[in-house]
Amino acid sequence: MEITVNCRLAAVLARELRGAREDLTRRWLDRIAARVAIDPNLVFPTEDLLDHVPMLMVGIADYLEDPAVEITADVPVIAKAIELGELRYQQGFDAHQILKEYEILGGVLFAFLVRTVDDIQEPCTRSELLACAHRLFRAVSIIQQHTTNHYLRLASEQVRERENRLRSFNRMVSHELKNHIGTILGAGEMLQEEWVSGDEERRAKFARIVVDNAEAMHAVLENLIELSRLETDQRRQRNVLLPKAVGEVIRQLREMASSRGVEVRVEGELPQVEVNAAAVELCLTNYVSNAIKYSDPAKRERWVLIRGYLDSGAEGGCELVVRVQDNGLGIPEEARGKLFQRFFRAHAGTVTGVEGTGLGLSIVHETMESVGGRAWAEFPQEGSVFSLALPCRREAERAAGTREGGEG
Repeated sequence: MEITVNCRLAAVLARELRGAREDLTRRWLDRIAARVAIDPNLVFPTEDLLDHVPMLMVGIADYLEDPAVEITADVPVIAKAIELGELRYQQGFDAHQILKEYEILGGVLFAFLVRTVDDIQEPCTRSELLACAHRLFRAVSIIQQHTTNHYLRLASEQVRERENRLRSFNRMVSHELKNHIGTILGAGEMLQEEWVSGDEERRAKFARIVVDNAEAMHAVLENLIELSRLETDQRRQRNVLLPKAVGEVIRQLREMASSRGVEVRVEGELPQVEVNAAAVELCLTNYVSNAIKYSDPAKRERWVLIRGYLDSGAEGGCELVVRVQDNGLGIPEEARGKLFQRFFRAHAGTVTGVEGTGLGLSIVHETMESVGGRAWAEFPQEGSVFSLALPCRREAERAAGTREGGEG
């Protein structure tokens, strides 16, 4: 039931709240950072959002002053509440953390009014004072409801999309595994035939078929494990400096590169920027291993070049860009539009001796999306370039991007 007691104190409290909106926003930010496991730079990660958060305080003050000024879906304060819900969804928060965030906001506002009310020389009855407190509580609750509802709507849409994608994916994986199992069973049966048992060359051929298909099945399962990790809470994953992540990828692929006569090297200095270790190492491993696999055997010098830089001129703002360039076989023109689709292999019909599942680049694409980044390919006259980009999260990175932007 709406409480409509006309509190003469409300107008003065609302005016004080509006005047302190910037300070209250900073207090809210500090309290969230202190009590919730969120990087302070990620609470309100853009200046635009931080500048507009005080609108929430103004909307609460308006309702505090006059409950007839209902906080409805068409007012600017609700637009900012919805924007905050979308941000928290993209950051991988759960609903409990959103509720905690607004619990903190309510505490900040109540504490401010408690400190303020004793200095206001305005007569007020107990019922009027309680009415003011109720209006404040209801205003915070309405804004919290819009933030949470938008978050839950996005989460529900994601669940439906994942269910549909999972059904389609299960069909493709089942088909892939069924083919490999059929080939293994066929080759295994041939190995039991008497006419094969005495022919070492034929036995080796069928044994190789068994091993190759078993390895392909193993690769499919490994990729499925990596896909399942995309659902992991990103805030629990380890962050490392980009040079360390790149160094680990090169170390893991050193033997593979050596066996194919490919030199993997880093061009220039990589930015000293923290990245999600699991995501970046997974994506770069796919990029670099593909470049090694599809190196051009006709070339005397075969190389893979890794380069990283900060780009402040990106359409979505400052980005950390990592490029993997090679002088290999390149990508056929007719295959370029399907590179990041699941189970698609650009060289399946033209290059022999290279095993693959066609899942690698799709995993890169989904991994980058899961951390707010993007992945793409470019096609120079020689070889290919595969890139990934992650948004700058810290002011120092943005400043460095301003200095280095345009290098790409």
